[in-house]
Amino acid sequence: MTADPFAELKQRQRAMWASFGPTAMFTTPVAGNFVKFAQVKPGEAVLDVGTGTGVVAITAARAGAKVTALDLTPELLEQARQNAGIASLGDITWNEGDAEKLPYPDASFDVVLSQFGHMFAPRPDVAIAEMRRVLKPTGRIAFTTWPPEHFVGRLFAFVGKHSPPPPPGAAPPPMWGNPTVVAERLAPHFEPPFFERATMTFPALSLQHFRGFMERSVGPMQKLVENLAGDPQKLAAIRAEFEALAAPYYFDNVVHQSYLMTRARVK
Repeated sequence: MTADPFAELKQRQRAMWASFGPTAMFTTPVAGNFVKFAQVKPGEAVLDVGTGTGVVAITAARAGAKVTALDLTPELLEQARQNAGIASLGDITWNEGDAEKLPYPDASFDVVLSQFGHMFAPRPDVAIAEMRRVLKPTGRIAFTTWPPEHFVGRLFAFVGKHSPPPPPGAAPPPMWGNPTVVAERLAPHFEPPFFERATMTFPALSLQHFRGFMERSVGPMQKLVENLAGDPQKLAAIRAEFEALAAPYYFDNVVHQSYLMTRARVK
């Protein structure tokens, strides 16, 4: 068996996202909008790839779907199980695993979902082929991603500029927010996709409050700040740059984060 050339990157991702839990408060409304957009129906077999704390999986289960959910990070899966227990949804199946190597048989699901998850898989073609493989011939895919031209896409570019480069061949996550690129990536396996845009709102008393939350709870920002802990002058400059980046999106005590939803049927 050929070794995964991105195994080390995935191990870093697995650890980096362990602190993501508090952010689920803000992605929960997105999950409600997304599950509706995905047209999840009672009785459908649904797979949630990159489930995190389970906000999409639990929302789909409350809509009557039979849900399986997968994530790379065990700490987030434990939180997801706890969330499902609170919601009295004990029949969701939770698995630790990789979007590029889904541990499920062919044609297992009616719908495959991913909310800001599969886009971190380094090889888009591999991830899409796997998601298609586990879909039934009448199935569909739906996902949410961050456009490169809006705040979160620009945030990834900002972090990338100040961090070691990813391994050669790893695709940048924000390209999943470009409709032209998405359509090209889906074309071998799916019909032309349908798109819809929406905005995630993030309440914050100030840009400094927002930055502090990001540094504690969003892995790439957390890692960037940790790496600069020994250089206070550069850290202060990075923080000022971050606040300047976020400023145009911050008004009425809310940071506005635009996202793209995509839905497509199997060919």
